[in-house]
Amino acid sequence: MLIINADDWGRSVAETNAAFKCYRAGRITSASAMVFMEDSERAAELAKENELDVGLHLNFAERFMANKFPAMLGDYHNRIVRFLMRNNYSQLLYNPLLRNEFSYSYQAQAGEFVRLFGKPPSHIDGHHHMHLCANLLLSKVIPTGTKMRRNFSFWPGEKSLLNRAYRGLVDRWLARRYRLPDYFFDLTQCIREKKLDRVAALAKSSNVELMTHPIAQAEAEYLMSETFHRILQRLEIGGYALV
Repeated sequence: MLIINADDWGRSVAETNAAFKCYRAGRITSASAMVFMEDSERAAELAKENELDVGLHLNFAERFMANKFPAMLGDYHNRIVRFLMRNNYSQLLYNPLLRNEFSYSYQAQAGEFVRLFGKPPSHIDGHHHMHLCANLLLSKVIPTGTKMRRNFSFWPGEKSLLNRAYRGLVDRWLARRYRLPDYFFDLTQCIREKKLDRVAALAKSSNVELMTHPIAQAEAEYLMSETFHRILQRLEIGGYALV
């Protein structure tokens, strides 16, 4: 099965609207929602009204933009953002001084999701993939059995041996606690490297997630294209709820 998942649902009005247009046209099957952001409230109502399969897009990469959220949450969350966005390697390091902050921010975001949507998320992933940071990987804050986004999948030769070994190690760690799709790809990369046919072939026998950001013009145009429509006609498609 192919899962076409739109990230950043609720981050802004423009991002929600771009994803919703694709959903109405049958070009995405699920979305990942951000809470405590500019359009979180409206986006939740839109998703519920249209029965969109929605997961939680954990945000540890940028400040919350909503008008109201607990002051302690803002303080804790900003400490996390400063640490993780310091450099490209911060997410690989476990920071014991932020253990409580990560736990509190996760619980607050998960609780806000339930308040907005009236039910738990169908899956969990992360803004800029920060759900894979060391502080979450080495904690037990996300419940066992949760459906989770894995690392990007690459064919041999696309990344260094060390890079693929590290990703494989993380995915094996995730698979011990969580339910993962078999493969995960990025739409922009697939368009650029012309590998949608290979992704589609995998989706005939495996569960494959294809991440998209419809706010990006090139991605939106491809999603709405006749070429992509023909690919979808050959496949079983669905959201994380069906995995």
